[in-house]
Amino acid sequence: MGAPTNPDYDLTGLIDIHIHSAPDVQARYGDDIHVARQAEEAGMRAVLLKSHVTLTADRAAIAEKGVRELRVFGGLALNEPVGGLNPAAVEVAAKMGAKEIWMPTRSAAHVHRQEGKPGGISLLSGSGELLPEVYEILDLIGQADMILGTGHISPAESLALARAARKKGLRKILVTHPEAAFIRMPVELQASLARDGVYFERCFVDTTPLMRLPISLDEIAAAIRRIGVASTILSTDFGQADNPPPIEGMRCYLSALVSAGFKPAEIRRMAGENPASLLDL
Repeated sequence: MGAPTNPDYDLTGLIDIHIHSAPDVQARYGDDIHVARQAEEAGMRAVLLKSHVTLTADRAAIAEKGVRELRVFGGLALNEPVGGLNPAAVEVAAKMGAKEIWMPTRSAAHVHRQEGKPGGISLLSGSGELLPEVYEILDLIGQADMILGTGHISPAESLALARAARKKGLRKILVTHPEAAFIRMPVELQASLARDGVYFERCFVDTTPLMRLPISLDEIAAAIRRIGVASTILSTDFGQADNPPPIEGMRCYLSALVSAGFKPAEIRRMAGENPASLLDL
């Protein structure tokens, strides 16, 4: 996977807030319960399950009953299968215990443009203003104190979204894999958002051959050093059938960052304390 691995790296007390699990419309490494049990066996504190097509908060509640101490959370990505920018879906997700609401991922207009496809969901009107339903969704996220994830929208949309969220008092704003090839959020923009208390989720999957344009771990390390450990969340975004188990991905990721010069306390901050704060643990 292009990085050193340490099968014995201690994951005790750490958290992965970005794991894809089955059931899904595409092949996954394991189902919700299998993933949760492996994480608990590794001593992890919590995981957050993600789907591009459906709510995972209800599934997480069931999976959590299959473990003893691990916390299992879910959320909702606002893609076309759930009605896109659908406040009613967000309201239901909140009542079901969702911890994160992601703006569109695979349905994002930004992604469609890069893939040469028409359509897709944009957060902005033709005049460049956030759509009314986005503000309604932000209100619902704030009322439930959920995490606002930017998904796969453009850097410009993320900036407008983060500014609006901060004005509404949201305190849990998380930019999803900003260095991914299909997002490439400028580091200057990241620095500006970090000063406003925004977090950045840096995902190990973006370094793997499964990605069409993988990035190097050195690039992630440089972004962390530039933007800061205090605003960084480390997650795997694993669960693909052709990738190792998420716990192995996390061990490999953290081991590689230690080899890149990060101290154990910094790793624990980014993979333990920071996500715990967002999850209210």
